[in-house]
Amino acid sequence: MAADIRTDLLPYAERLDRRDPASIRRIVIHATELPDLATARTYGERIHHERSRTGNSGHFYVDRDGRIERWVPIDRIAHHVRGHNADSIGIELVNRGRYPDWFDSRSQDWTEPYPDAQIDALVALVRALERQLPALEELAGHDQLDLDRVEASDDPRRTVRRKTDPGPAFPWDRLTDETGLPRLSTER
Repeated sequence: MAADIRTDLLPYAERLDRRDPASIRRIVIHATELPDLATARTYGERIHHERSRTGNSGHFYVDRDGRIERWVPIDRIAHHVRGHNADSIGIELVNRGRYPDWFDSRSQDWTEPYPDAQIDALVALVRALERQLPALEELAGHDQLDLDRVEASDDPRRTVRRKTDPGPAFPWDRLTDETGLPRLSTER
C-alpha cells in the first residue's frame, strides 16, 4: 500500500524554521491523547510560542481509519518533542491515550488499541519517508525522548510521566519488522 496523504497545512506552517530534509535521521511516533482528529487540529492551531507565532504539532497525523494528513512540510521544523525537533519527523496517531486526565495518577492506563487500518497506514507512511529521506536511521517513541515527570493532578505528593505515548500497546515489533528501521535503543 502506498501512503495516500492529504495536505492540510497549519496556518503557521510557513513560519516554522526551515531545515534541509537530508538532515532528518529519526521518526518520532506520538499519540494525540485526544478523542479525535478534529480536536487534535484545534489544539495544533493554537499559538504556544509567542515569539515565532507558532504552535505544537507533528508533521503527519494518522487517523483511526488510516487517513493520513500532512500538517507541516518536512522541510520545516515542527514542535513535537522538546530537544529533538531539528532532525526528526513527528507522526501523531489519533488515540485517546490517558485523555482526559493525562496527569491523574489513577488514570495512567491506555485502553484504546491501535486499529489495523491505522498501523497499515503508518507503515506505508514510514516506508514512503524512507524512500524520500536517505539519512533516516531510526524510530523512537515520544516516551523515549521526553522522560520528564510532572506533579499528579490528583495528588501533589505524587508524580507521573509527562509523556507516555505512543503507549504500552503500540505494535513496535510490527513497525520495525515491516519498515526495516530499528527502534531507538531503550538503553540510554
